[in-house]
Amino acid sequence: MRFRYHASDILRGLIIYSAGDTAASLILSEFSPVRLLGMMIIGATVYAFEIPNWFAWIDRRTSSMSQLKGSLARTGLALLYFNPFWIARHLLFIALLTENYSAIGWGLLRLGLLSFTVNIPIAFIANFLIQNRMPLRWRFFASATFSSLMAVYYALSRTIFGS
Repeated sequence: MRFRYHASDILRGLIIYSAGDTAASLILSEFSPVRLLGMMIIGATVYAFEIPNWFAWIDRRTSSMSQLKGSLARTGLALLYFNPFWIARHLLFIALLTENYSAIGWGLLRLGLLSFTVNIPIAFIANFLIQNRMPLRWRFFASATFSSLMAVYYALSRTIFGS
């Protein structure tokens, strides 16, 4: 199995994820240069590596399925990646970057679960469109853009659902 990790994905992850998180941090009056730099690094490394490879795996896994079954499988597998643990990990990154160590605990998983559950209808539609209407080479860009918007929601979920 060959992994992909391209300069274009690195640049997109760096810019898009940090932009979404910066918007969230500004809305919450929590902007920090360390957080911005950290999200740039996480977007360019963790997310730029994981997400395009997951999407390529989805394509390989669903390529022989019928159109309807394949469409639903691609959507479900994308949702499987962006699960409550992913959201909790994202919130963990924020807590670490802001040195908010008291926020680290099982509460992040609870927030991830609540955020994920409330977000399912929107995430289903967005992931359906991304997985079934975008060519593979543009899926990370589309997903990162959607995730950037969702980063605002995930950051606000601490306020919405309590920390």
